[in-house]
Amino acid sequence: MEKMKIYLPFFLISLLLSGCAPLVIGGAAIGTGTGTYLYVNGELQMDYRAPFDKVWEACEKTFADMRAVEVQPYREIGSGTITALIRGERVKFTVKYRAKNLTTVYIRVGVFGDKTASQLLHDKIGDNLGRL
Repeated sequence: MEKMKIYLPFFLISLLLSGCAPLVIGGAAIGTGTGTYLYVNGELQMDYRAPFDKVWEACEKTFADMRAVEVQPYREIGSGTITALIRGERVKFTVKYRAKNLTTVYIRVGVFGDKTASQLLHDKIGDNLGRL
């Protein structure tokens, strides 16, 4: 048992530094690079290797593809939010500029968050980004 206490921190650190799939600790996924998801407090976050404008357009297309209603975009320089109803559920995308070709999108579905639904929406954004 004593050896396990010693090796467990090294194991966790090596997982974090290896770029493997996200590690789940206390209900939050911890990723180490672009392409991984981070789920914290009901929001699923992902970095996209694309300019802000292209990611914003992919987000708008995702809402259109999902037949969202009551769509409310709010955009500033380098950040913005889009809220809407999809199948009766409130959905919010927060888009933030990080670097020239790096944009982060946070998705919250519902009041408390829905990780599976958020993951599907991120997949749809990625698909739309590939078509732009």
